Amino acid sequence: MSDVEARLDELRESGLYRRMRHVSGPQGSRVVLDGRPVLLLCSNNYLGLADHPRVREAAADAAMRWGAGAGASRLVSGTMTVHRRLEEALAAFKGTESSVLFGSGYLANLGVVSALARLSAPTHPDGAVVFSDELNHASIIDGCRLARAETFVYDHCDVEHLAWGLKQHRDRPGIIVTDSVFSMDGDVAPLEAIVELARRHGARTIVDEAHGTGALGPGGRGAVAEAGLEGQVDVVVGTLGKALGAYGAFAACSASMRDYLVNTARSLIFSTAPPPPSAAGALAALEVLQEHPEMVERLRGNADAFRDELAREGFEVAGSTTQIVPLVVGDADLAMAVCERAIEAGVFAQAIRPPTVPEGTSRLRVAVMATHTREELRAAARTLGRAALQAGFRPGAGVPVAAAQPAGHPDERLPAPLRSAAA
Repeated sequence: MSDVEARLDELRESGLYRRMRHVSGPQGSRVVLDGRPVLLLCSNNYLGLADHPRVREAAADAAMRWGAGAGASRLVSGTMTVHRRLEEALAAFKGTESSVLFGSGYLANLGVVSALARLSAPTHPDGAVVFSDELNHASIIDGCRLARAETFVYDHCDVEHLAWGLKQHRDRPGIIVTDSVFSMDGDVAPLEAIVELARRHGARTIVDEAHGTGALGPGGRGAVAEAGLEGQVDVVVGTLGKALGAYGAFAACSASMRDYLVNTARSLIFSTAPPPPSAAGALAALEVLQEHPEMVERLRGNADAFRDELAREGFEVAGSTTQIVPLVVGDADLAMAVCERAIEAGVFAQAIRPPTVPEGTSRLRVAVMATHTREELRAAARTLGRAALQAGFRPGAGVPVAAAQPAGHPDERLPAPLRSAAA
């Protein structure tokens, strides 16, 4: 047996083996999954724009006008007219001077975090310190590694722990980075308190709005806008592949910061530019969103209604305030069993297991879309309740609160420093 096969066997035995499921047709609210019609409750296509007629038409037209690919990196020959148009529209939408496109949300965080950490390093012999929420996305964690900066991992959404860490490193440049909406828990970072701490300590801020753009704030401008902090965050990262239904990502910032990222963000410099059809699709999706802000209200209403229905079924849902609702089961095999029972009954809510979430917190990560109907969501809640009981899990036995250890493979985690007794 090869080492690859041995490792695969280990994953199967531990309940962590994964396989790709085949979805037929577009990412609508209903899909055909491995030949079975199901209600889709695990897509990030929150506003249903991925298959919106205007978005699809814009992508098709762009392919005919500009081709299927950009041909090179942004700094070689890859930056095209459609990229510039989209960057201007995103900056206006986010209320910043400028923005710059990246190939994906992962590449954006990788490039932005590492570039800002390196920016501050030359001013101090020990370099900069990155202050990162323990449940930040893996792309942020990898951005810290790429920067080779010291990283202080603060307890999830704990501004007191963050303040303590900033105080301990008061003599060094700091960068605070956080998700706005945490993708596996559905809670929102305390952005006002974080920005105030950054101002007090002279630290820069990066907020990843991957799951906030199009879902929170006035007109879907995100959690930063909802908190009234537009123009007060150094870099706002966002993706085009979730609520905006396309692919790619962006960093919204000042004009000088944009120029700095263009010159230093390795994941931008050494990656092919986003395909023109994706950029054009995202631009059309942004236009649809701005013309129809009621889509955001519909998403919020659906999320609130669905949490109510899940609570009636006995699920503990108090930890979520957004369109993402975690149904924490605990055991990985049990989470998979609930997922499979739900699929058999026509509801696809994917089971999420380590290393995506911490050990002992495997869950069904349920994501609501604006295009779901209230009746679909009521029926889905009942289906999930029955599926849980059939699999041997009593709804309410799991607690959807952020765990005390960060997501990610154990040997890849950035350990949080021990607090002093006086902390």
